[in-house]
Amino acid sequence: MGRYYRYKLPPWARRCIFILESITLPILIFQLIRTIFFVTTFDLILLGLLIGLLIAFYLEWI
Repeated sequence: MGRYYRYKLPPWARRCIFILESITLPILIFQLIRTIFFVTTFDLILLGLLIGLLIAFYLEWI
């Protein structure tokens, strides 16, 4: 299994990853505030997925 390098991707794919990486934190903060006020199972699952995605971007797994 080869190592994944985001910089070897086509320019359009890199741009999509960079855009997704930049909007993940504001969406996460909004979802956290929403989860505090309106707790549902869906909100908790979505919050967990967003936290996992943010960690993956921070550690450059994606």
